[in-house]
Amino acid sequence: MNLKTLQGKLLTSAVPAITCVMTAGVVLAQEGGEAADGPKSETIADVIAASGTIGILIIVLSVVALAIIIENFVSLKRDKLAPPELIDEIQALFEEGQYQEAMELCENEPNYFTRVCGAGIAKIGLPFDTIEKALEEMGDEESIKLHQKIGWLSLIANIAPMMGLLGTVSGMVESFNKIASSGGQASPADLAGGISKALLTTMFGLIVAIPVTAAFAFIRNRMVKTVIEVGAILEDLFERFREEG
Repeated sequence: MNLKTLQGKLLTSAVPAITCVMTAGVVLAQEGGEAADGPKSETIADVIAASGTIGILIIVLSVVALAIIIENFVSLKRDKLAPPELIDEIQALFEEGQYQEAMELCENEPNYFTRVCGAGIAKIGLPFDTIEKALEEMGDEESIKLHQKIGWLSLIANIAPMMGLLGTVSGMVESFNKIASSGGQASPADLAGGISKALLTTMFGLIVAIPVTAAFAFIRNRMVKTVIEVGAILEDLFERFREEG
């Protein structure tokens, strides 16, 4: 048997299977339209059950993502990272030369601004280059922590569509297994479950990934803006020690 003959036979045997799967998809769409017109309709629980284990895992992932988004919205606000009243109080203590009191205030009110500021206050009395380096190192360290905190959203945004794709492949494998087990005589109804699972998991993955990606970008940009603003405030605050040096 030559190569062309073998390719022809493989193509001939694959056509009925592909045609059957496509027919099942059309039947599902028609049944969906009829269900919308008729008295019987699927509940959310039915849709979730039809999506299989992978679909349920994607839904659980969406709940985790929502919790992380809410927590980050609350904890990474400008007023949380650098409270304006706290900045004013530390600036007043600097004007009066009360650096020890400013250090104690930073220790008692831990946040992004006070941690970086505290690192600079601890080096007061040393050359300005040492103070500046301490501020930069602590600022980088705190920024990395903030990026790691929101990094979970980026991870979920990337995992969700991949899980959807896994569900798609799983559903199509299930449908083709039914075709194989029936000797190529499977009806569209036999394939409906696998195709439904394939489409639902893809949809769930995208539904989770799109808003999570948008939330990640928004929170990250807001955080970067706050870090830049705080850096400028700290630079002005410690600039007096450059002049003294």
